[in-house]
Amino acid sequence: STNFHHRQPNLNMALTQEQLTLVQSSWANVVPIADTAADLFYGKLFELDPELRVLFPQDLADQKKKLMTMIGLAVDGLSNLEELVPVVQNLGRRHSTYFHVTPPMYATVGAALLDTLEKGLGDSWDDAHKEAWTLVYGVLSTTMIEAGGEEKKTSE
Repeated sequence: STNFHHRQPNLNMALTQEQLTLVQSSWANVVPIADTAADLFYGKLFELDPELRVLFPQDLADQKKKLMTMIGLAVDGLSNLEELVPVVQNLGRRHSTYFHVTPPMYATVGAALLDTLEKGLGDSWDDAHKEAWTLVYGVLSTTMIEAGGEEKKTSE
């Protein structure tokens, strides 16, 4: 099963150049309001699933920075998938092993992310943005879930 590790999720096919540009340009508009966006995100996440709160430190300041940095890296990395995919896989393995993140939690995170983007971007958020971000998050979270699942099998 060595070729599992070389199996790249085919992001190129899924995402059009136009969608890539939409995601990257809209993220650039979130960066200046990163602190607010992070507050919105965690507020929404814990509203959607209060049980997730215990998975995070009491003080979320560092976590908020990490979140915004990681999304930024992922968004930039969409232009260079060869390098991005292993990083995302590694992140998925860590979340599965250390934080026991389960696939349904990823769906909740995705919902909180879309809500945050919609609030943060205001009038510029539209269906095209929603579709592009949903696609990107779907592929990234699937990559994380698959890597985390493999990790569980090997550690059991």
